[in-house]
Amino acid sequence: MNAKRGFVPEDERNFSLPALENMKTASRHVCYLLNEGYDLKQAVTFVGNHYLLSERQRLAIMRSVATQTQIENRKEKQVPLTSLSGREVWIDGFNTIITLEVLLSDSILFACMDGTIRDLAALRGTYRLIPETEAAIRMLFDILREAGVSRVNILLDQPVSNSGRLKTCMADLGEEYPFILDIRILRDVDRELYGKENVVTSDSIILDHCISWVNLTPECLERQGKDTIQVW
Repeated sequence: MNAKRGFVPEDERNFSLPALENMKTASRHVCYLLNEGYDLKQAVTFVGNHYLLSERQRLAIMRSVATQTQIENRKEKQVPLTSLSGREVWIDGFNTIITLEVLLSDSILFACMDGTIRDLAALRGTYRLIPETEAAIRMLFDILREAGVSRVNILLDQPVSNSGRLKTCMADLGEEYPFILDIRILRDVDRELYGKENVVTSDSIILDHCISWVNLTPECLERQGKDTIQVW
């Protein structure tokens, strides 16, 4: 089995230069409908049918676009890494680690309108550790250590397979770092992160409900010298 996180062979065709130009045109239409109050999924279905977009292309647009109000609100709540010294952070565990695994697997990542970096790796309740998992955890912990974070809370989804193994791996690696590390497996991670400060995630619903958030993935991307794709 190919362990390359987020990789689909058809993506070379889905996100070729001609395909991206078509997607950018489609994204403009989707954004217009969103800002007029239309539902995201319905807007992408309507526009995607017109432009004959594949399911992967539609998913990329859905994860990349946002309304102008959402973009402004998320930007207002974003805090820089430099503000975290001596502070506590809350991490959406699977959301963050999977994106970093995709990054280290050289699979496609998307620069989104709200400034986040997102992937197309579909979890759907299943997860397994891959060779890049340990490096992804270390990358996350290294940045948090450099930022001077005092406490790191990582929340993992209970219904997802191998959440216990990921917790163990994180806990073992965390012994090398100076911050306090608390890893919990919960049934409803999203709701637990609502109302929290200094949340590390790219999940749009959490971004809209948390008090403040940290856009950590672009820093990881820069350190690895990797590029993103833009579909809007």
